[in-house]
Amino acid sequence: MGTKKTIAIVDDHILIAQAIKGIIANFEDFETICECENGQEFIEKITTNDVLPDIVLLDISMPVMDGFQTANWLQKNHPEVLVMVLSMQNDEQSVIKMVKNGAKSYLLKNSHPRELESALLKLVENGFYYPEWASKIIFSSINKNSNSALSKLTEREKEFLKYTITEKSYKEIAELMFCSPRTVESYRDNLFEKLNLKTRVGLAVYAIKNGYDQ
Repeated sequence: MGTKKTIAIVDDHILIAQAIKGIIANFEDFETICECENGQEFIEKITTNDVLPDIVLLDISMPVMDGFQTANWLQKNHPEVLVMVLSMQNDEQSVIKMVKNGAKSYLLKNSHPRELESALLKLVENGFYYPEWASKIIFSSINKNSNSALSKLTEREKEFLKYTITEKSYKEIAELMFCSPRTVESYRDNLFEKLNLKTRVGLAVYAIKNGYDQ
């Protein structure tokens, strides 16, 4: 890998942080540059010293500023920093919230040192790494959100959604749906809002993923 990637450990359990630091010391491609007991201490340290780590190993439950807040701050201020959650919390709510706040990897603290090293290497190489159990939680959440959004659509909105896959203009779609172009535009805008999308391409991709091209 060449130059070693730098790591910051943010965990309020000092013994665990020291143990992780000792494990990383045996990794050829990584080195620990700082340890902090909470997010606020971490932010103050990197701001004062003007040193930004490549990777942050981040616990969730911490006093003063927890992992959720810290990850969110990094996502807004230093999105280039790779956040790997290292926690004992493996519930769906924690995993999804950390992913939404910018975490690119999620490991449990009882992981084997070899798994930690492998995860760090894959994180650097691909920009993300989730073990199988975390991936299942993430994909399950995506599917639930997709089904939930789909259930909120009216029959006319679903009909319009099918036409977004075609090359027909909005005016031509209006003719096929026996309504005005303005009504079609309202269907489009409603779908943008309900599905959290911004373009016709996005609508088409969503339609294909949900079987509207059959």
